[in-house]
Amino acid sequence: MSDLPEDRLVPADLERIKTHSIHEREHLVAREAFARPVDLDASAAELLDSLPRVLAAQELRDLAEAIARARAESRRVLFGLGGHVVKVGLGPLLADMIDRGAITDLALNGSAGIHDLEIALLGKTSEKVAETINDGRFGMVKETAEAFGRVFARGAQVGLGRALAEELDQGPYRFREDSLVWRAARAGASVTIHVAIGTDTVHAVPGASGQAIGEATHLDFRRLTTVVSQLSHGVYVNVGSAVIMPEVFLKCVAVARNLGHTLEGLTSANLDMVQHYRPRVNICERPVKRGIQLTGHHELLVPLLRLETLRRLEAHGGPDAAGL
Repeated sequence: MSDLPEDRLVPADLERIKTHSIHEREHLVAREAFARPVDLDASAAELLDSLPRVLAAQELRDLAEAIARARAESRRVLFGLGGHVVKVGLGPLLADMIDRGAITDLALNGSAGIHDLEIALLGKTSEKVAETINDGRFGMVKETAEAFGRVFARGAQVGLGRALAEELDQGPYRFREDSLVWRAARAGASVTIHVAIGTDTVHAVPGASGQAIGEATHLDFRRLTTVVSQLSHGVYVNVGSAVIMPEVFLKCVAVARNLGHTLEGLTSANLDMVQHYRPRVNICERPVKRGIQLTGHHELLVPLLRLETLRRLEAHGGPDAAGL
């Protein structure tokens, strides 16, 4: 016989439950939104059209539509990038979007700029960190360090992004056509670069000047604030930066609104492999009424977004010829 006290819980009487007809219920998904198989020789456009019209697939369309509509109305579209985006070879796609008028401005973190320069110089980038960190070789590359020494010095006068574009334009860069920064500047897009001292390999080499680095990136912060102040009814897309660009963007929004710019109608989005607290709140929640979060690998999301955006921009008649 058990010594436990008596269990007095009475099981709920499910026979008293009130039910209602399924025909009266509001539904979130209908068969019309289902994915459909495409032929094996289907075009990329047909594949996009075949995706289900729910959740991330629909939000990809929504973001593409927001960008296309903004450009058709001559509004700014700003992309903020982390280094991985450039490193995995997406620079040519983003440069193409700039050339076609879908993107007007770029803001990069420091590693994105480093990878871009190395691609322009050598056609290659990205070292084996797990190996080189053990013997002290990680980041200690002579050519990259010397180039950024010049960029930082020049950046104190013109801004870090512009200085990098000028370095790529004037220096011995055999593969500059593959540089996102150079192509963006050539197309007339603004390019800014934002660093925290100590976060990039080129801050820890002979000749690195904290004063020059600080002045150059602070000037770009002010330049980016001008861009953000003009983002009303425009779009900001953060791709692959979990800390630097979300923090910089939020501060630019604060300054812009303090100076009287409402940023009405701004759409923002964060694309990353994992959604983090900082990009979510600093990009998709605090500064905007509509924020879109797409989770996945950049090398898959960006090509899909590019194609869908350009299709919709074409349907809108292309970017406003009046420009910005």
